[in-house]
Amino acid sequence: MLRADGTFADFTAVSFEELQAVVDALPADPADYPQLRIGDQGIKHKRWYVEGYERFDERGGLLRCDPKGIEVRTRIHTSVEEATDALAADLALLDVVAARSGLATTTIAFNPLRSHYRVDPPLNDWERSHRTGSPEERTAHLHMVTYGPDLNLSCADLDAEALVDVGRKLTHYSPWLVPLSFSSPFRDGRPWGGLSARTQLRTGARPAVLVFLGPDDAQVPADPSLTQPARLAAEVGRIEFKAFDACPGQVLYGELLSLLTGLVLDDTLPGRRTTPDGPLHREVAERGLADPDVHATTGELLRAAAAALAGRDADLARLESLRGRWERRECPAVAMLAEHAAGRPVAGLPGASVPG
Repeated sequence: MLRADGTFADFTAVSFEELQAVVDALPADPADYPQLRIGDQGIKHKRWYVEGYERFDERGGLLRCDPKGIEVRTRIHTSVEEATDALAADLALLDVVAARSGLATTTIAFNPLRSHYRVDPPLNDWERSHRTGSPEERTAHLHMVTYGPDLNLSCADLDAEALVDVGRKLTHYSPWLVPLSFSSPFRDGRPWGGLSARTQLRTGARPAVLVFLGPDDAQVPADPSLTQPARLAAEVGRIEFKAFDACPGQVLYGELLSLLTGLVLDDTLPGRRTTPDGPLHREVAERGLADPDVHATTGELLRAAAAALAGRDADLARLESLRGRWERRECPAVAMLAEHAAGRPVAGLPGASVPG
């Protein structure tokens, strides 16, 4: 979120109550449920909710939530077009309502001003127990400076073994998928020398993919997690790709959803990993598609997805557009760096000084 003056409104500059007031002014739709989860604290009553880091007392009572921003969710749709259209409409409505409070949305995958969220005061005994219950809880503080989509495919027709196999395939190929989305070339107020500070910090410590299994399915032991028990019936069979950077607009999200669809349908790619390759993600985060080997492997994935999508014209059209980005070695971070170098502000970060 941005303030009206263009400054970045993160956990140091906006309160939970301020963002919750925006959410309160947005409409509720009972038809969103039971597909969307409300959560333990009851914060997620709408498609929009305040995302943040929750603090608890010694008995587990909620004390406060330090805000990261406002998350927007879509319920399950039958096509990529429906999902991206729904997201576009909800983002547009969020901007209208947020503007009344002097706020606006922006797109960037890493806090451009602060690299770390400080847990202050330190966790109490109850919180330490709660935050070590899963690898994701243990690393939850990392998400406070990172922004990215959860791109979900509902594959309820696959059994647990097939779902896990797809999750392991997408986890393996994540380093060559994510450069198409890179949009975090800044940290601590300046360019950091790479394209995705989010990928550099997050992927490896946190999952690239999560697979949601039914109550009777065996979970895969892994750190970070590969599988989770579905919390709602509608979540069973969900494959959630979590490693992309935040993308400007909905067009690129649609293209990436089609790419993921093709890779799920593919039966030729051999690579499998249970946990993401953290060092490789950190390496790719620096140069992205400018690296010849990365570029070549991403091209192979595009070709495999296209073959698997034969006959699905809308998906193939989106994939062809994505192929054009790949050919140009294009990602949002490149455009952001150009804007910054030209002296224009980017997502709350002032532009560089340009000699007169």
